[in-house]
Amino acid sequence: MKKATIKDVAREAGVAVSTVSNALNGSNLVTEETRNKVQEAARKLEYVPNMNGRNLKSTRTRKLCCITSSIRGEYFYRLFDAINERCNKKEYGLHIVITRNSSEVMRNILGGGYDGFFLFEGQWIQEQELETLQKNRIKAVMLDRKIEMPTVGSVVFDSYRAGYEVTKYLINLGHKKIGFIETASDINDCSERKRGYDDAMQQIRLIPRKQDIIQGMFEENVTYAAVIGRARLSDGDLPTAFVAGNDQSAIGCMKALDFLGYKVPEEISVAGFDDIEISQYFSPALTTVKNPIEEQGRRAVDQMMELLEMKKSGSSIVLQGALMVRGSTGICRVR
Repeated sequence: MKKATIKDVAREAGVAVSTVSNALNGSNLVTEETRNKVQEAARKLEYVPNMNGRNLKSTRTRKLCCITSSIRGEYFYRLFDAINERCNKKEYGLHIVITRNSSEVMRNILGGGYDGFFLFEGQWIQEQELETLQKNRIKAVMLDRKIEMPTVGSVVFDSYRAGYEVTKYLINLGHKKIGFIETASDINDCSERKRGYDDAMQQIRLIPRKQDIIQGMFEENVTYAAVIGRARLSDGDLPTAFVAGNDQSAIGCMKALDFLGYKVPEEISVAGFDDIEISQYFSPALTTVKNPIEEQGRRAVDQMMELLEMKKSGSSIVLQGALMVRGSTGICRVR
C-alpha cells in the first residue's frame, strides 16, 4: 500500500496543504474544528509526518513523551519521577502530555518530534492505532495493559493476581459480604483487580450484591461521598469488608466509615492497592498490596532503550505486588 503524503491528508480533509502542516504542528492559526478534521484524516490514512528527520534511522531527537489522562496522586508522581530520573541517566528529555482527547493523543504520536512514547490509560490506543504504530515503526511502552509487538511493549502490575489475593485474604478472615470500590471500566488496572475479586468470590460461590459495587473513581473525596451515599440508601446495611481500587479510595472509605460511626477493622475491614506513603501512617494503618512503582518506571525506560536500539522486540513485563497486612483488616465478627 502506497504511503500517504501530506497532499493526501489535505485532499481527505478538504483543506490546503499549509493548513495540514499548521494543524499537525499545533499552530494556533487553525481552529479546533479544523485541527480535529485534519487529525482524523491523518489517522484514517495512517499518515506520519517526516519531521526532524524522524524517519531517518541516523537521527534522533533524544526526547521521549509520556501520555496520560492524569497525574493526580502519589502513584503518578512516583512513577513519572522514576521515569524522568532514568531518562536523565540515559541523556533523554521527557515531556508529559495530559489529555483525555483521543485526537490529541494521536496528534502527539503522529506529529513527530519524539523518539518514543510511554502510554498510560491507553484506552485511546486500540487495534487500529496499534497497527499504525507498527507500520510506522513507532516505539512505545504501555504502562497499563499487556502488549507484546515488534515495536510496542509493556511494563505492568499483575493486578488480577493482586485483586484475587487480597479478596482471598478477606474471605479467609471469615468475610462473605465483601464490597468493591471501582473506577471507570476503561482503567485496566482497576478492571483487572475487579476481575481477580470476582473470581475469588465466585470460587466459593459468593455473589456480591449489586449495591456493594461502588464507584470511587480512584479518588479519596469521590469514594468518601459514595460510601456515605451507599450507607444512607441501604439504612446502614454495609458489607463487612471493602476492597478499594487503590489506596486513595481505601482512605476515603475509612474516613467515611469513621464519619458514619463504624470502627475499622472491628466492624468493617478495608484494603487497598499501591502502598502509597500515607497508608502505613494512617490510623488504622492500611492493609494494601505494595506495587513496585519505581521499578515499573525504570524498567519501562530500559525497555524503551532496547526498542530504540533495536536490540529486542517489544515484550510484556509483569511485576508482582506483595500483600502488606496492617491494622485496617481483621476477623469478621458479624455472623
